[in-house]
Amino acid sequence: MGKGKCSSILAGVFSVIFILGSLVLPNVLPGAKAATGQAAKEQAGAVSADSVEEAGRNMQEMEVHFLDVGQADCILVSCGGHSMLVDAGNNQDGEMITAYLKEQGITELDYVIATHPHADHIGGLDTVIENFGIKTLFMPQKVHTTATFEDVIAAIENHDLSITAPKPGDTYPLGSSSFTILSPVKEDYGEELNNWSVGIKLVHGSNSIVMCGDAEEEAEEDICLSGLDISADVLKLGHHGSRTSTGELFLKTVDPKYAIISCGRGNDYGHPHKETLKKLSEAGIFVFRTDEQGTIILESDGKSLQFNAEPGTRE
Repeated sequence: MGKGKCSSILAGVFSVIFILGSLVLPNVLPGAKAATGQAAKEQAGAVSADSVEEAGRNMQEMEVHFLDVGQADCILVSCGGHSMLVDAGNNQDGEMITAYLKEQGITELDYVIATHPHADHIGGLDTVIENFGIKTLFMPQKVHTTATFEDVIAAIENHDLSITAPKPGDTYPLGSSSFTILSPVKEDYGEELNNWSVGIKLVHGSNSIVMCGDAEEEAEEDICLSGLDISADVLKLGHHGSRTSTGELFLKTVDPKYAIISCGRGNDYGHPHKETLKKLSEAGIFVFRTDEQGTIILESDGKSLQFNAEPGTRE
């Protein structure tokens, strides 16, 4: 189906809501099945703290790849033969991401998280869906009226996938690692799509990483006030290092030793902004940037972290 025809059809169903059990959710994505409540937990494999602790006793190596997709986001997490993809770059990145995953020996993704509907985060997701089996797909309950978003929804429908709504506090296993949903905290952030971002804390033994899409200061503060533990060794900066994210409270609460910034060389937005870099410098945080170092690979044995490059230099 052409983008124009697809756009006209989907635009007409954006007001559709799903009746899920006895619940009516006004922002469930149109044209796609949703998994909620206990059924969603069982389908996605949400686990108890005891289960996570048990997995930790059999520690496997974990790798986190922050792919160089220019002014966009794409993160691959692998642990013990299990894999998760967080975002999928721009439209033109789909084939590259697919090839990269296949090079890593991946044939199936346990989880895919589309943090929010902006094209630089979901652009290549339809290509990923076409090429890999996906067990659990997380998306915030927010629609967007773009051809890119519509292409993703069409791919989800074509492959009969369900969408699991992110619920802060829910924890899911990934080999001997696990991740906890941090956001979105509020049920409605209006038209500020960045603040709808699905945020997670990834834990592997004593190592941890926080990544929250493009969440800006309002959403970051909600995360800080949620009562969840968001302290971490590594912070993937929100919104490509923009001054509108990585607020003082959030940075202080996460208190990372390392920061990862995914952005494009010479991008039109000036990301990362100098104000953000100053905050990181003053806090003594080591900074890795995809525009300077290319794809950044983090390895964890559950006790220590290793990177494939030194902070601030492109190989």
